Amino acid sequence: MGAAETDPETVVEQVRSMSDDDLHHLAEMVRQVQIERAIDSGDHDAIIAAGFESGFGRDGLGMLPWVEGSVIVCPGGMVSKSKTNHRCRFVSIDDVWVWDSGLLLREDKRSSPGTTDGFRAIALVPLVDGTELDVVTGKARGGQHSVDHVVSYEVRGGDLVEVGQRTVTPANMR
Repeated sequence: MGAAETDPETVVEQVRSMSDDDLHHLAEMVRQVQIERAIDSGDHDAIIAAGFESGFGRDGLGMLPWVEGSVIVCPGGMVSKSKTNHRCRFVSIDDVWVWDSGLLLREDKRSSPGTTDGFRAIALVPLVDGTELDVVTGKARGGQHSVDHVVSYEVRGGDLVEVGQRTVTPANMR
Protein backbone atom coordinates (compact mmCIF):
# COMPACT_ATOMS: atom_id res chain seq x y z
CA MET A 1 0.00 0.00 0.00
CA GLY A 2 1.16 3.49 -0.79
CA ALA A 3 1.22 6.34 1.69
CA ALA A 4 -2.10 7.73 0.40
CA GLU A 5 -3.86 4.38 0.91
CA THR A 6 -2.71 4.12 4.54
CA ASP A 7 -3.35 7.75 5.45
CA PRO A 8 -5.78 7.59 8.43
CA GLU A 9 -8.25 10.02 6.84
CA THR A 10 -8.35 7.97 3.63
CA VAL A 11 -8.83 4.76 5.59
CA VAL A 12 -11.70 6.30 7.57
CA GLU A 13 -13.35 7.43 4.31
CA GLN A 14 -13.02 3.91 2.89
CA VAL A 15 -14.42 2.33 6.07
CA ARG A 16 -17.41 4.72 6.12
CA SER A 17 -18.24 3.85 2.52
CA MET A 18 -18.38 0.11 3.25
CA SER A 19 -21.61 -1.86 3.41
CA ASP A 20 -22.72 -3.18 6.80
CA ASP A 21 -21.68 -6.72 5.81
CA ASP A 22 -18.23 -5.55 4.71
CA LEU A 23 -17.85 -3.50 7.90
CA HIS A 24 -18.65 -6.54 10.08
CA HIS A 25 -16.21 -8.64 8.05
CA LEU A 26 -13.50 -5.98 8.47
CA ALA A 27 -14.10 -5.80 12.24
CA GLU A 28 -13.72 -9.59 12.51
CA MET A 29 -10.53 -9.45 10.41
CA VAL A 30 -9.06 -6.75 12.70
CA ARG A 31 -9.93 -8.88 15.75
CA GLN A 32 -8.28 -11.92 14.12
CA VAL A 33 -5.11 -9.95 13.31
CA GLN A 34 -4.93 -8.75 16.95
CA ILE A 35 -5.22 -12.37 18.13
CA GLU A 36 -2.56 -13.56 15.67
CA ARG A 37 -0.17 -10.82 16.82
CA ALA A 38 -0.72 -11.81 20.45
CA ILE A 39 0.04 -15.43 19.61
CA ASP A 40 3.20 -14.49 17.72
CA SER A 41 4.42 -11.82 20.13
CA GLY A 42 6.68 -12.17 23.11
CA ASP A 43 8.01 -15.14 24.96
CA HIS A 44 4.92 -16.62 26.61
CA ASP A 45 7.07 -18.90 28.80
CA ALA A 46 8.92 -15.88 30.20
CA ILE A 47 5.71 -13.87 30.66
CA ILE A 48 4.12 -16.73 32.61
CA ALA A 49 7.26 -17.28 34.71
CA ALA A 50 7.36 -13.58 35.59
CA GLY A 51 3.62 -13.71 36.33
CA PHE A 52 4.15 -16.44 38.90
CA GLU A 53 6.93 -14.33 40.47
CA SER A 54 5.04 -11.04 40.74
CA GLY A 55 1.36 -11.75 40.09
CA PHE A 56 0.25 -12.77 43.60
CA GLY A 57 -0.23 -10.85 46.82
CA ARG A 58 0.80 -11.85 50.32
CA ASP A 59 -2.70 -13.31 50.75
CA GLY A 60 -1.93 -15.79 47.95
CA LEU A 61 -4.59 -14.40 45.64
CA GLY A 62 -3.92 -13.08 42.16
CA MET A 63 -3.18 -9.41 41.58
CA LEU A 64 -5.17 -7.39 39.07
CA PRO A 65 -4.45 -8.22 35.39
CA TRP A 66 -1.94 -6.24 33.35
CA VAL A 67 -0.78 -5.84 29.76
CA GLU A 68 2.49 -7.36 28.62
CA GLY A 69 3.12 -6.63 24.94
CA SER A 70 0.09 -7.92 23.01
CA VAL A 71 -1.29 -10.11 25.80
CA ILE A 72 -3.21 -9.59 29.01
CA VAL A 73 -1.72 -11.44 31.98
CA CYS A 74 -4.49 -12.74 34.24
CA PRO A 75 -3.39 -14.17 37.61
CA GLY A 76 -5.93 -16.23 39.50
CA GLY A 77 -5.98 -18.57 42.41
CA MET A 78 -7.59 -20.17 45.38
CA VAL A 79 -6.39 -20.49 48.98
CA SER A 80 -8.18 -23.20 50.97
CA LYS A 81 -8.67 -23.21 54.71
CA SER A 82 -10.50 -26.55 54.61
CA LYS A 83 -12.49 -28.64 52.14
CA THR A 84 -15.49 -26.30 52.50
CA ASN A 85 -13.80 -22.91 53.14
CA HIS A 86 -11.63 -20.96 50.70
CA ARG A 87 -10.85 -17.52 49.29
CA CYS A 88 -10.42 -17.05 45.56
CA ARG A 89 -9.88 -14.50 42.80
CA PHE A 90 -10.35 -15.28 39.12
CA VAL A 91 -10.85 -13.40 35.86
CA SER A 92 -13.77 -13.72 33.49
CA ILE A 93 -13.44 -12.67 29.86
CA ASP A 94 -16.61 -11.44 28.15
CA ASP A 95 -18.71 -13.11 30.90
CA VAL A 96 -16.95 -16.52 30.63
CA TRP A 97 -14.34 -17.77 33.11
CA VAL A 98 -10.90 -17.31 31.59
CA TRP A 99 -10.19 -21.07 31.51
CA ASP A 100 -13.34 -21.58 29.36
CA SER A 101 -12.80 -18.52 27.16
CA GLY A 102 -12.31 -18.92 23.43
CA LEU A 103 -9.68 -16.17 23.71
CA LEU A 104 -7.47 -18.15 26.12
CA LEU A 105 -4.00 -18.48 24.59
CA ARG A 106 -2.48 -20.42 27.47
CA GLU A 107 -2.92 -21.08 31.16
CA ASP A 108 -0.39 -22.60 33.56
CA LYS A 109 -1.48 -23.78 37.00
CA ARG A 110 0.67 -24.61 40.03
CA SER A 111 0.07 -25.65 43.61
CA SER A 112 0.31 -22.81 46.11
CA PRO A 113 3.66 -22.60 47.86
CA GLY A 114 3.85 -23.08 51.61
CA THR A 115 1.53 -24.88 53.96
CA THR A 116 -1.84 -23.70 52.59
CA ASP A 117 -3.83 -25.78 50.15
CA GLY A 118 -4.86 -24.25 46.88
CA PHE A 119 -3.41 -23.24 43.56
CA ARG A 120 -2.23 -20.33 41.47
CA ALA A 121 -2.70 -19.86 37.75
CA ILE A 122 -1.48 -17.45 35.10
CA ALA A 123 -3.64 -17.11 31.99
CA LEU A 124 -2.72 -15.22 28.84
CA VAL A 125 -5.36 -13.71 26.56
CA PRO A 126 -4.84 -11.50 23.51
CA LEU A 127 -5.11 -7.74 23.83
CA VAL A 128 -8.19 -7.25 21.64
CA ASP A 129 -10.13 -3.99 21.65
CA GLY A 130 -13.61 -4.36 23.11
CA THR A 131 -12.76 -7.35 25.31
CA GLU A 132 -14.37 -7.07 28.75
CA LEU A 133 -12.75 -8.50 31.89
CA ASP A 134 -14.10 -8.92 35.40
CA VAL A 135 -11.80 -9.72 38.31
CA VAL A 136 -14.01 -11.58 40.76
CA THR A 137 -12.98 -12.03 44.40
CA GLY A 138 -15.01 -14.48 46.41
CA LYS A 139 -15.08 -17.00 49.20
CA ALA A 140 -16.72 -20.22 50.25
CA ARG A 141 -17.86 -20.78 53.81
CA GLY A 142 -19.45 -24.07 54.80
CA GLY A 143 -19.67 -24.99 51.14
CA GLN A 144 -21.66 -21.85 50.18
CA HIS A 145 -19.87 -19.68 47.63
CA SER A 146 -20.27 -15.90 47.52
CA VAL A 147 -18.77 -12.97 45.61
CA ASP A 148 -17.18 -10.17 47.65
CA HIS A 149 -15.80 -7.74 45.07
CA VAL A 150 -15.68 -7.25 41.30
CA VAL A 151 -13.33 -4.97 39.33
CA SER A 152 -14.32 -4.52 35.68
CA TYR A 153 -12.08 -3.60 32.75
CA GLU A 154 -12.41 -3.09 29.03
CA VAL A 155 -9.69 -3.10 26.39
CA ARG A 156 -9.76 0.29 24.66
CA GLY A 157 -7.19 1.45 22.16
CA GLY A 158 -4.79 -1.31 23.22
CA ASP A 159 -5.02 -0.38 26.93
CA LEU A 160 -6.70 -2.16 29.83
CA VAL A 161 -9.07 0.47 31.26
CA GLU A 162 -10.87 0.08 34.58
CA VAL A 163 -14.56 0.79 33.98
CA GLY A 164 -16.07 -0.07 37.36
CA GLN A 165 -15.83 -1.64 40.79
CA ARG A 166 -18.43 -2.96 43.13
CA THR A 167 -18.46 -4.56 46.51
CA VAL A 168 -21.08 -7.25 46.80
CA THR A 169 -22.80 -7.36 50.17
CA PRO A 170 -25.43 -9.88 51.32
CA ALA A 171 -28.10 -7.15 50.98
CA ASN A 172 -27.51 -6.66 47.23
CA MET A 173 -27.11 -10.36 46.46
CA ARG A 174 -30.89 -10.95 46.75
